[in-house]
Amino acid sequence: MKTRIWFPLTMAASLLGTAPALAQEAAKDYPSRPIRLLVPNAPGSSVDTLGRIVGNKLGEVIGQQIVMDNRAGAGGIIAMEIGKAANPDGYTLISATTAASTIARLLQKEPTFNPATDYDYVLQFAETPNILVVNPSLPIKSVKELIDFAKSKKAQFNMASAGAGSQSHLSGMFFQQAAKIESLHVPYKGGGPSAASVVAGESQWTLIPAPAAMSHVSAGRMRAIGHSLPKPTPLLANIPPIADTIPGFDYSGWQGFFMPKGTPKAINDKLRAAVIKTMEQPDVKKQFGFQATEIVIRGPAEFRMVVQDSMVNNAKLVKAVGLTAN
Repeated sequence: MKTRIWFPLTMAASLLGTAPALAQEAAKDYPSRPIRLLVPNAPGSSVDTLGRIVGNKLGEVIGQQIVMDNRAGAGGIIAMEIGKAANPDGYTLISATTAASTIARLLQKEPTFNPATDYDYVLQFAETPNILVVNPSLPIKSVKELIDFAKSKKAQFNMASAGAGSQSHLSGMFFQQAAKIESLHVPYKGGGPSAASVVAGESQWTLIPAPAAMSHVSAGRMRAIGHSLPKPTPLLANIPPIADTIPGFDYSGWQGFFMPKGTPKAINDKLRAAVIKTMEQPDVKKQFGFQATEIVIRGPAEFRMVVQDSMVNNAKLVKAVGLTAN
């Protein structure tokens, strides 16, 4: 009897001992084919823009193509659900964002995913301020002038967003509440279309993540009058904080990468090291600077804390601005 019990236990111990070694061995050949990057937003959005900057260089660093897979819709829920169900083999990477990962689920009566438990964390790589922009044909050149214009009700004054539950939706509603103004919310299918609506004059203003705005601002197609960071920043040297006019205003976003739950740690570690190396490249730093986005590297434990804090804070904000679950 002792022999029959001891033998399988010995085999089990042997198998447990070799599992990490097998995982390490698998990571040596990783990646052996292209990696899919799930993007919960449409092309032209801030998330898409930053994802392409990182993905293009990451492909060079890691030696395989990073294939963008835009799955816009439902505030990012579609992509998050696909990522949750994906094979945890290291060949699916998920763009984790403030809106898709923490806000969208707050607008579901029965949330279909939990960012705290349903994914493996790779790292955070960016913090993105929101930029308050208006159509340049309007006589608005400051936050105060925008507030005065909205209160005058002299003309149509619509607020564009990337859709219900998007970062631009929540930040815009937060701004309206803080500024004590009312503006018709016009949701679009993504950050690109919402920005285009302000450029075209279909909507008059938006508070949109910097990467979705800066190319338009630089080209004169939008006028930037404020940003959502609490203090001035060299990334936005000529744009004042909204907090200069509305004390205490502070609402920015973050971006990082998740992988499907159960992805081998050795693969996750190898990918994280490649992303960190990617973010150190001079051309990536330059492009992030042009997008007025700060490179912020946080490992899995720190990133998890950022996400958990975001869940708590956005839940309070969703309640405060009166958004309800569908």
